[in-house]
Amino acid sequence: MDVWWRAISEAEPGPRWAGLFAELWPAYRRWWLREGADARPTYLQCFRALRQHMPELLPLYEKLCDLAGGGDLAARFLSFYRPPPYLSGCSQAIWPGAEPVLVRNYDYDPHAFESVVLHSAWDGRRVMGTSDGLWGLVDGMNDAGLALSLTFGGRRVVGDGFGVPLILRYVLQTCETTAEAGRALARIPTHMSYNVTVIDRQRDFLTAFMAPDRPAVISHSAVATNHQERVEWDAHARMTASVERERYLLQRLTLHVEPEDRFIAAFLKPPLYSTAFDRGFGTLYTAVYRPGKGEMELRWPRAVWRLGLDGFVEDTRRIVTPTSRRRTG
Repeated sequence: MDVWWRAISEAEPGPRWAGLFAELWPAYRRWWLREGADARPTYLQCFRALRQHMPELLPLYEKLCDLAGGGDLAARFLSFYRPPPYLSGCSQAIWPGAEPVLVRNYDYDPHAFESVVLHSAWDGRRVMGTSDGLWGLVDGMNDAGLALSLTFGGRRVVGDGFGVPLILRYVLQTCETTAEAGRALARIPTHMSYNVTVIDRQRDFLTAFMAPDRPAVISHSAVATNHQERVEWDAHARMTASVERERYLLQRLTLHVEPEDRFIAAFLKPPLYSTAFDRGFGTLYTAVYRPGKGEMELRWPRAVWRLGLDGFVEDTRRIVTPTSRRRTG
């Protein structure tokens, strides 16, 4: 399977972002409307929710709405408030060595994936990461040395809150330390259950188990897969091998401190690496974040792409991903 990736840099929202919106909006519009327009909140509801929970993003949100053409539906979508439900796989862990390193696999449907690394300096805060929802992120890092990534939390409950990629954007735009990130993640409502792992350049880390129907749990866990403190959706856990992946990572963390390269390489092999693209849970990439150095890597079995907050280089890469008709782990 071939996936075309792009690295895009634009300091402030402008023609590059507008072009990306024009390209991806038709597919996002179909997704947003799949349950009908009335199933999604009104613009006023979206605006009020942003103003209540993430007011610092409002000026940026309004700029993006203008660049998107100022339409009602686009503005509602860009708020990422109460979006349609969606699931992913994913594994993530903190390397136990001295240097702060966050490693994650993103397991998702390649046909519903932007394949974009977005580098920005919106409102003076430099951020880079893997884009989702055109301004949200599924993983990323900022110039204060804060890095984070998400996994699906393995619960079916859908509630009143935001899509978690926008919450990750908010954290990277407004927070500088893991402690600040933890307070934000505990406060902002999410529409589904997600696990967000955060690390800063001082190597302080946490994992927030977020849910729409109960308070977030802030833990010192260095590992997250696709359940929270216990398995609550047995079929999903079995299909994604969530418990097996968690145990595998915990074992690697507790037995000994292995070299960084060996730890990262484990993410490109079973049971962490998946080729179950036919079920929407194939590993699209492995991301490595080094917040102390302001660097990230995207890795695949046959390629490595290094990017930095300083000297970020726009580029396009064709990635050939191995496929299978069954999960490898």
